[in-house]
Parts: sequence; C-alpha cells; structure tokens
Amino acid sequence: MDASDSPAADAPDAAGSADRSPGPATGPATGPADGPARDHDRDRDRDPDGMLAEQLLRLTRRLHRIQSRQLEPIGITPAQFRLLRTVASYDAAPRMADLAQRLDVVPRAVTTLVDALEASGRVRRAPDPDSRRVVRIRITDEGRATLRSLRNARRAAAEEILAPLTAEQREVLGGLLSALVDGMPERHC
Repeated sequence: MDASDSPAADAPDAAGSADRSPGPATGPATGPADGPARDHDRDRDRDPDGMLAEQLLRLTRRLHRIQSRQLEPIGITPAQFRLLRTVASYDAAPRMADLAQRLDVVPRAVTTLVDALEASGRVRRAPDPDSRRVVRIRITDEGRATLRSLRNARRAAAEEILAPLTAEQREVLGGLLSALVDGMPERHC
C-alpha cells in the first residue's frame, strides 16, 4: 500500500488542522503548514493537471477498496462483478473475445475471470451452435441472483464515496465524468 492509499492521506494533519496556508512572510515556516502539505500546495500550483490526475487515481483506489469491502461477503471480486455485468448486458451469449474487447483487457484475463465465475456457478461455457471452435459464455440463474445482490452492494459503495457531496455537486460530477469517459479515444488490445 502506498501513502496515497492510506486513510491518513485523506485526513487532516496530526494536529487536526486542515489549514494549508503558507507560513509567515518572514523567517522559515513552522507548524502544520510546513512540510508535506506545503509541498503539496506548491506541486498543485506548478502542475494542476498532474495533481488532478493524482486525485482521480486516489479516488479510484478508494472506490475500489470500498467496493471490495462491500463485495467480499458475496464472495466476488470487483473484476468478476464487472465481467458478470458485461455478460448479462448482451442479448445473446457472448464469445470470450467479445468480452475481452468490451472490457478492454487481454483474452487471458477474461479466461481467468470466467474460470472463477464458472467454478462458483454464476456463468457456464456453452458451445456455439454455428461453430464448434467458438465457446459462448452464458449467465446462470445463480449469476442473475448474484447480480441483484451486487447492485445493492454497489449502491452502498457509491453512497459511501459520494456522501460528502450535495445532490447538485453529484450532478456536476456526473457530467464531468461523462465528458471525460465519452471523450476518451478508443483503445484496442
């Protein structure tokens, strides 16, 4: 775990102060405004995009930890949850290659996830009626039941991470995130 993953990274300094103002104009700075917090402010001033990227990375890590904690009692990982949702989103059972492309991962990663989900009875491999070489992935009744449970866990994780925001702030954040996601160039494996 790196420093940005620790709960202390999101907390005020040891003195309980969130004040990040610079020290006095004369003489060296001392007290809570000196040290890492002051360096953080200087870095933000010099590289605002880099700091924004770092904040997004920290938020992503935090969301992943919260979601993992919510999913653990159900016995599924966030990656397996994502694959299960993806399989369920298809009208017809997808091929492994379809899943890899949709998830933007290498096919071997999908194989590992499907193996785990199949072992738990949430998906099953099925032969393609048109081609003996193609294997389709079908969600089972157990997989559908798991998805219903997971949706509640996902909502709880989202509520925990978004709790500090007002409804208006959440709406603005949703718009900003949509602009970032929709504006991303397509990447091919």
